[in-house]
Amino acid sequence: MDAVADLFRLPSLEAARELIGWTLLVEGVGGRIVETEAYHHEDPASHSFAGPTPRNAAMFGPPGRIYVYRSYGIHWCLNLVCGPEAGQAVLIRALEPTDGLMVMEERRGVSERRQLCSGPGKLCQALGVTRAHDGARADHAPFSLTPGANAGVATGPRIGITKAADQPWRFGETGSRFVSRPFPTA
Repeated sequence: MDAVADLFRLPSLEAARELIGWTLLVEGVGGRIVETEAYHHEDPASHSFAGPTPRNAAMFGPPGRIYVYRSYGIHWCLNLVCGPEAGQAVLIRALEPTDGLMVMEERRGVSERRQLCSGPGKLCQALGVTRAHDGARADHAPFSLTPGANAGVATGPRIGITKAADQPWRFGETGSRFVSRPFPTA
């Protein structure tokens, strides 16, 4: 049984929750996934909502691929393509940095561990992810994705979108100080 292959077969909403606690490395640099968001082709906030384009082609490729896009023309964002239907992906919003800390500090120009990967743009800068990674396989070098446990999963609305903003499709490790923003408390 291959946990990584099984993960990529899940719908994005399930995969986004399941990924909390997994470890993501790019050329040995990265850490534990502590925050994700789910996107689906029927979701008006998703890049796949209007159908395939050259920009979002990776979202319509086979599950297990990387989808990288530029946010606000400034930051790269890393997504894992998944699901039984095309057009689904999980945005990796934050990591708890564990491996390659000095490399991340140099790339980000900060030494505070919490500031290294606490947001999708910061995370991509720290891991050296660019558009050149778009379409790459998430289960092959330079990427490494391994299962892990989490201490519980918090759920809340996604961040930085205007369409379907109230969907509770953002997931984070309960109590993690490395998430991009705190989750609402019940």
